[in-house]
Amino acid sequence: MNNLNFFSDYLVASLHLSVPLAFAALGGLYSERSGVLNIALEGMLLTGTFSSAVATFYTGNVWVGVFAAVVAGGLVGLLHAVLSVSLRVDQLVSGLAINLVAAGLTSFLARLAFSGANTQRLPGIAPLIIPGLANIPVLGMLLFQQDILVYLLLSLIAVSVYILFHTSFGLTLRAVGEYPQAAVTSGISVSMVRYCAVVLSGCLASLGGAYLTLVEIRFFSEGMSAGRGFIAIAALIFGRWHPIGSALACLLFGATEALQLRIQALGANIPYQFLVMLPYAIALFALVGLAGKATPPKALGVPFNPENSD
Repeated sequence: MNNLNFFSDYLVASLHLSVPLAFAALGGLYSERSGVLNIALEGMLLTGTFSSAVATFYTGNVWVGVFAAVVAGGLVGLLHAVLSVSLRVDQLVSGLAINLVAAGLTSFLARLAFSGANTQRLPGIAPLIIPGLANIPVLGMLLFQQDILVYLLLSLIAVSVYILFHTSFGLTLRAVGEYPQAAVTSGISVSMVRYCAVVLSGCLASLGGAYLTLVEIRFFSEGMSAGRGFIAIAALIFGRWHPIGSALACLLFGATEALQLRIQALGANIPYQFLVMLPYAIALFALVGLAGKATPPKALGVPFNPENSD
Protein backbone atom coordinates (compact mmCIF):
# COMPACT_ATOMS: atom_id res chain seq x y z
CA MET A 1 0.00 0.00 0.00
CA ASN A 2 2.86 2.38 0.81
CA ASN A 3 4.39 1.72 -2.60
CA LEU A 4 1.03 2.35 -4.26
CA ASN A 5 0.60 5.62 -2.37
CA PHE A 6 4.13 6.68 -3.31
CA PHE A 7 3.43 5.89 -6.97
CA SER A 8 0.10 7.76 -6.87
CA ASP A 9 1.70 10.79 -5.23
CA TYR A 10 4.47 10.75 -7.83
CA LEU A 11 2.01 10.67 -10.74
CA VAL A 12 -0.06 13.49 -9.25
CA ALA A 13 3.08 15.59 -8.64
CA SER A 14 4.20 14.94 -12.22
CA LEU A 15 0.85 16.13 -13.52
CA HIS A 16 0.85 19.26 -11.37
CA LEU A 17 4.39 20.19 -12.39
CA SER A 18 3.56 19.71 -16.06
CA VAL A 19 0.40 21.87 -16.10
CA PRO A 20 2.15 25.31 -16.25
CA LEU A 21 4.46 23.95 -18.95
CA ALA A 22 1.54 22.62 -20.96
CA PHE A 23 -0.39 25.91 -20.82
CA ALA A 24 2.72 27.76 -22.01
CA ALA A 25 3.50 25.19 -24.72
CA LEU A 26 -0.10 25.31 -25.97
CA GLY A 27 0.13 29.09 -26.17
CA GLY A 28 3.44 28.88 -27.99
CA LEU A 29 1.95 26.39 -30.41
CA TYR A 30 -0.68 28.86 -31.69
CA SER A 31 1.92 31.60 -32.07
CA GLU A 32 4.49 29.47 -33.84
CA ARG A 33 1.95 27.71 -36.05
CA SER A 34 1.16 31.21 -37.37
CA GLY A 35 4.85 31.84 -38.07
CA VAL A 36 5.69 34.04 -35.05
CA LEU A 37 8.56 32.74 -32.93
CA ASN A 38 7.59 33.08 -29.27
CA ILE A 39 10.62 33.15 -27.00
CA ALA A 40 8.51 35.42 -24.75
CA LEU A 41 6.71 32.48 -23.11
CA GLU A 42 8.85 32.92 -20.00
CA GLY A 43 7.79 36.55 -19.66
CA MET A 44 4.15 35.65 -20.30
CA LEU A 45 4.26 32.99 -17.58
CA LEU A 46 5.84 35.41 -15.13
CA THR A 47 3.26 38.07 -16.00
CA GLY A 48 0.52 35.55 -15.26
CA THR A 49 1.99 34.67 -11.87
CA PHE A 50 2.28 38.31 -10.82
CA SER A 51 -1.06 39.58 -12.13
CA SER A 52 -2.99 36.65 -10.64
CA ALA A 53 -1.21 37.15 -7.30
CA VAL A 54 -1.94 40.90 -7.18
CA ALA A 55 -5.59 40.53 -8.15
CA THR A 56 -6.15 37.69 -5.68
CA PHE A 57 -4.23 39.46 -2.91
CA TYR A 58 -6.37 42.61 -3.10
CA THR A 59 -9.75 41.04 -3.87
CA GLY A 60 -9.51 37.69 -2.09
CA ASN A 61 -11.14 36.10 -5.15
CA VAL A 62 -9.08 33.53 -7.06
CA TRP A 63 -11.24 33.82 -10.19
CA VAL A 64 -10.55 37.54 -10.40
CA GLY A 65 -6.89 36.51 -10.23
CA VAL A 66 -7.30 34.04 -13.10
CA PHE A 67 -9.12 36.67 -15.20
CA ALA A 68 -6.39 39.23 -14.46
CA ALA A 69 -3.74 36.76 -15.59
CA VAL A 70 -5.53 36.13 -18.90
CA VAL A 71 -5.93 39.86 -19.58
CA ALA A 72 -2.34 40.69 -18.65
CA GLY A 73 -1.02 37.80 -20.74
CA GLY A 74 -3.10 38.94 -23.69
CA LEU A 75 -1.60 42.42 -23.40
CA VAL A 76 1.93 40.99 -23.37
CA GLY A 77 1.00 38.93 -26.43
CA LEU A 78 -0.33 42.09 -28.08
CA LEU A 79 2.99 43.83 -27.38
CA HIS A 80 4.90 40.94 -28.94
CA ALA A 81 2.57 41.04 -31.96
CA VAL A 82 3.02 44.79 -32.44
CA LEU A 83 6.80 44.43 -32.31
CA SER A 84 7.14 41.32 -34.44
CA VAL A 85 4.22 41.63 -36.87
CA SER A 86 3.61 45.35 -37.37
CA LEU A 87 7.08 46.76 -36.70
CA ARG A 88 8.81 43.60 -38.01
CA VAL A 89 11.36 43.62 -35.19
CA ASP A 90 13.46 40.47 -35.05
CA GLN A 91 11.16 38.00 -33.26
CA LEU A 92 13.95 36.54 -31.15
CA VAL A 93 14.99 40.00 -29.95
CA SER A 94 11.37 40.96 -29.24
CA GLY A 95 10.81 37.82 -27.15
CA LEU A 96 14.01 38.22 -25.17
CA ALA A 97 13.23 41.90 -24.52
CA ILE A 98 9.78 40.99 -23.19
CA ASN A 99 11.32 38.36 -20.90
CA LEU A 100 13.78 40.88 -19.46
CA VAL A 101 11.15 43.59 -19.02
CA ALA A 102 8.73 41.14 -17.37
CA ALA A 103 11.41 39.95 -14.93
CA GLY A 104 12.39 43.46 -13.91
CA LEU A 105 8.92 44.98 -13.88
CA THR A 106 7.28 42.21 -11.84
CA SER A 107 10.10 42.36 -9.28
CA PHE A 108 9.74 46.14 -8.96
CA LEU A 109 5.94 46.11 -8.80
CA ALA A 110 5.92 43.21 -6.32
CA ARG A 111 7.90 45.32 -3.84
CA LEU A 112 5.30 48.06 -4.20
CA ALA A 113 2.20 45.87 -4.20
CA PHE A 114 3.20 43.50 -1.41
CA SER A 115 5.59 45.73 0.57
CA GLY A 116 8.28 43.17 -0.17
CA ALA A 117 9.46 40.68 -2.77
CA ASN A 118 6.63 38.19 -2.23
CA THR A 119 3.11 37.82 -0.88
CA GLN A 120 1.84 36.01 2.13
CA ARG A 121 -0.07 32.79 1.59
CA LEU A 122 -2.77 33.31 -1.05
CA PRO A 123 -6.16 31.61 -1.26
CA GLY A 124 -6.01 28.78 -3.75
CA ILE A 125 -8.25 26.95 -6.18
CA ALA A 126 -9.64 23.88 -4.47
CA PRO A 127 -9.77 20.52 -6.30
CA LEU A 128 -13.06 19.17 -7.60
CA ILE A 129 -13.78 15.81 -5.99
CA ILE A 130 -15.90 13.63 -8.28
CA PRO A 131 -17.91 11.28 -6.02
CA GLY A 132 -17.29 7.59 -6.55
CA LEU A 133 -14.63 8.00 -9.23
CA ALA A 134 -12.30 9.82 -6.83
CA ASN A 135 -11.95 6.62 -4.75
CA ILE A 136 -10.48 4.55 -7.60
CA PRO A 137 -6.89 3.59 -6.70
CA VAL A 138 -4.26 5.69 -8.49
CA LEU A 139 -6.61 6.96 -11.22
CA GLY A 140 -8.92 8.54 -8.64
CA MET A 141 -6.20 10.88 -7.36
CA LEU A 142 -4.78 11.47 -10.81
CA LEU A 143 -7.92 12.23 -12.82
CA PHE A 144 -10.87 12.81 -10.51
CA GLN A 145 -9.43 14.99 -7.72
CA GLN A 146 -8.04 17.86 -9.76
CA ASP A 147 -8.83 21.56 -9.87
CA ILE A 148 -10.77 23.19 -12.68
CA LEU A 149 -7.63 24.54 -14.42
CA VAL A 150 -6.39 20.99 -15.00
CA TYR A 151 -9.70 20.02 -16.58
CA LEU A 152 -9.62 23.24 -18.59
CA LEU A 153 -6.15 22.34 -19.88
CA LEU A 154 -7.26 18.86 -20.96
CA SER A 155 -10.26 20.38 -22.72
CA LEU A 156 -8.10 22.98 -24.45
CA ILE A 157 -5.73 20.31 -25.75
CA ALA A 158 -8.63 18.38 -27.29
CA VAL A 159 -10.23 21.56 -28.68
CA SER A 160 -6.88 22.68 -30.12
CA VAL A 161 -6.48 19.42 -32.02
CA TYR A 162 -9.94 19.89 -33.51
CA ILE A 163 -9.39 23.59 -34.32
CA LEU A 164 -5.97 23.14 -35.90
CA PHE A 165 -6.73 20.12 -38.06
CA HIS A 166 -10.50 20.11 -38.62
CA THR A 167 -11.59 23.74 -39.02
CA SER A 168 -11.09 26.47 -41.61
CA PHE A 169 -9.46 28.68 -38.97
CA GLY A 170 -6.90 25.98 -38.23
CA LEU A 171 -6.19 25.56 -41.94
CA THR A 172 -5.79 29.33 -42.27
CA LEU A 173 -3.46 29.47 -39.25
CA ARG A 174 -1.26 26.70 -40.60
CA ALA A 175 -1.24 28.21 -44.09
CA VAL A 176 -0.06 31.55 -42.70
CA GLY A 177 2.73 29.79 -40.82
CA GLU A 178 3.81 27.70 -43.80
CA TYR A 179 3.45 30.00 -46.80
CA PRO A 180 2.02 33.45 -46.06
CA GLN A 181 2.35 34.62 -49.68
CA ALA A 182 -0.12 31.95 -50.78
CA ALA A 183 -2.44 32.90 -47.91
CA VAL A 184 -2.50 36.51 -49.13
CA THR A 185 -3.52 35.45 -52.63
CA SER A 186 -6.48 33.65 -51.03
CA GLY A 187 -7.63 36.89 -49.41
CA ILE A 188 -6.31 36.11 -45.92
CA SER A 189 -4.93 38.90 -43.74
CA VAL A 190 -1.63 37.48 -42.51
CA SER A 191 -1.20 40.25 -39.95
CA MET A 192 -4.66 39.72 -38.45
CA VAL A 193 -4.20 35.97 -38.14
CA ARG A 194 -0.81 36.43 -36.49
CA TYR A 195 -2.14 39.06 -34.11
CA CYS A 196 -4.94 36.74 -32.99
CA ALA A 197 -2.54 33.82 -32.58
CA VAL A 198 0.05 35.75 -30.56
CA VAL A 199 -2.54 37.39 -28.27
CA LEU A 200 -4.11 33.96 -27.68
CA SER A 201 -0.62 32.64 -26.97
CA GLY A 202 -0.17 35.21 -24.22
CA CYS A 203 -3.55 34.40 -22.66
CA LEU A 204 -2.83 30.66 -22.53
CA ALA A 205 0.73 31.03 -21.24
CA SER A 206 -0.45 33.36 -18.47
CA LEU A 207 -2.99 30.75 -17.40
CA GLY A 208 0.04 28.59 -16.63
CA GLY A 209 1.36 31.41 -14.44
CA ALA A 210 -1.99 31.63 -12.65
CA TYR A 211 -1.83 27.88 -12.00
CA LEU A 212 1.62 28.28 -10.46
CA THR A 213 0.45 31.04 -8.14
CA LEU A 214 -3.04 29.86 -7.18
CA VAL A 215 -2.72 26.06 -7.20
CA GLU A 216 0.86 24.82 -7.06
CA ILE A 217 2.66 27.34 -4.82
CA ARG A 218 -0.04 29.77 -3.55
CA PHE A 219 2.19 32.80 -3.19
CA PHE A 220 4.24 35.06 -5.44
CA SER A 221 7.99 35.43 -5.38
CA GLU A 222 10.37 37.13 -7.77
CA GLY A 223 11.31 35.08 -10.82
CA MET A 224 9.06 32.20 -9.79
CA SER A 225 8.56 31.04 -13.39
CA ALA A 226 12.16 29.77 -13.04
CA GLY A 227 12.79 28.97 -16.70
CA ARG A 228 9.55 27.08 -17.26
CA GLY A 229 8.84 29.12 -20.38
CA PHE A 230 12.04 27.87 -21.98
CA ILE A 231 11.20 24.29 -21.02
CA ALA A 232 7.81 24.83 -22.68
CA ILE A 233 9.58 25.87 -25.89
CA ALA A 234 11.64 22.68 -25.74
CA ALA A 235 8.43 20.68 -25.19
CA LEU A 236 6.86 22.40 -28.17
CA ILE A 237 9.75 21.36 -30.41
CA PHE A 238 9.89 17.87 -28.87
CA GLY A 239 6.13 17.53 -29.49
CA ARG A 240 6.62 18.68 -33.11
CA TRP A 241 4.18 21.58 -32.80
CA HIS A 242 1.23 19.26 -32.11
CA PRO A 243 -1.06 19.81 -29.08
CA ILE A 244 -0.98 16.20 -27.89
CA GLY A 245 2.72 15.68 -28.59
CA SER A 246 3.63 18.92 -26.80
CA ALA A 247 1.44 18.04 -23.81
CA LEU A 248 3.08 14.61 -23.51
CA ALA A 249 6.51 16.24 -23.68
CA CYS A 250 5.48 18.59 -20.86
CA LEU A 251 4.35 15.56 -18.85
CA LEU A 252 7.79 14.00 -19.40
CA PHE A 253 9.55 17.11 -18.12
CA GLY A 254 7.11 17.35 -15.19
CA ALA A 255 7.81 13.72 -14.29
CA THR A 256 11.55 14.40 -14.42
CA GLU A 257 11.21 17.36 -12.05
CA ALA A 258 9.01 15.34 -9.68
CA LEU A 259 11.64 12.59 -9.72
CA GLN A 260 14.51 14.91 -8.82
CA LEU A 261 12.48 16.37 -5.94
CA ARG A 262 11.86 12.88 -4.56
CA ILE A 263 15.50 11.88 -4.93
CA GLN A 264 16.42 14.94 -2.87
CA ALA A 265 13.81 14.04 -0.24
CA LEU A 266 15.22 10.52 0.06
CA GLY A 267 18.58 12.02 0.98
CA ALA A 268 20.57 10.41 -1.83
CA ASN A 269 24.27 11.25 -1.73
CA ILE A 270 24.07 13.35 -4.90
CA PRO A 271 24.76 17.11 -4.97
CA TYR A 272 21.38 18.80 -5.21
CA GLN A 273 22.68 21.11 -7.93
CA PHE A 274 22.91 18.12 -10.29
CA LEU A 275 19.36 17.09 -9.42
CA VAL A 276 18.04 20.60 -10.07
CA MET A 277 19.74 20.47 -13.48
CA LEU A 278 17.99 17.23 -14.40
CA PRO A 279 14.83 18.63 -16.10
CA TYR A 280 16.94 21.07 -18.14
CA ALA A 281 19.39 18.33 -19.08
CA ILE A 282 16.51 16.12 -20.23
CA ALA A 283 15.19 19.03 -22.33
CA LEU A 284 18.64 19.52 -23.87
CA PHE A 285 19.06 15.83 -24.68
CA ALA A 286 15.56 15.74 -26.17
CA LEU A 287 16.39 18.64 -28.47
CA VAL A 288 19.72 17.10 -29.47
CA GLY A 289 17.95 13.84 -30.28
CA LEU A 290 15.48 15.69 -32.49
CA ALA A 291 18.16 17.63 -34.37
CA GLY A 292 17.16 17.60 -38.02
CA LYS A 293 13.98 15.58 -37.35
CA ALA A 294 11.52 18.16 -36.01
CA THR A 295 10.36 20.37 -38.86
CA PRO A 296 9.01 23.77 -37.79
CA PRO A 297 6.51 25.81 -39.83
CA LYS A 298 8.43 27.09 -42.86
CA ALA A 299 7.72 30.78 -42.19
CA LEU A 300 8.53 30.57 -38.47
CA GLY A 301 10.57 33.59 -37.39
CA VAL A 302 10.39 35.25 -40.81
CA PRO A 303 8.77 38.73 -40.78
CA PHE A 304 6.11 39.12 -43.46
CA ASN A 305 6.14 42.26 -45.56
CA PRO A 306 2.86 42.65 -47.51
CA GLU A 307 4.62 44.94 -50.00
CA ASN A 308 6.87 42.04 -51.06
CA SER A 309 4.16 39.40 -51.25
CA ASP A 310 3.80 39.46 -55.03
